[in-house]
Amino acid sequence: MLTCKDFLRQVSEFLDGTCDQAMKRDLEKHVNECPNCWVVFDTTKKTLKVFKGMEPKELPSAIRDRLMNALTKKMAAKKCERSHQDSHEHSEAATS
Repeated sequence: MLTCKDFLRQVSEFLDGTCDQAMKRDLEKHVNECPNCWVVFDTTKKTLKVFKGMEPKELPSAIRDRLMNALTKKMAAKKCERSHQDSHEHSEAATS
C-alpha cells in the first residue's frame, strides 16, 4: 500500500505518464482514497496546464543568484545530513 510520501515521490512521473502500469494503478488508487494527495495532484495538474503553453522568461540575475545560493546551501545541508546519518549508522554497526 502506497503512503502519501510514496505518492509525492512519484507524482511527477504519474502526471508525465512515465511510470509503469502497476505503479500507475497504485497511484490512482491512493489519489482516489486520500483527499490530501488528491489536492496536491489536482493543483499540480492544473498548474502544469496553465504554464505549459507559456514562453520561458529569463530570471533577473539578482533573483537567479539568490535562488542558486539557496539551492547550494540546501544541497550542502542535505549532503551534511546524509553524511551524519551514514557515520551514525556505521558506528552503530561497528558496536553490534
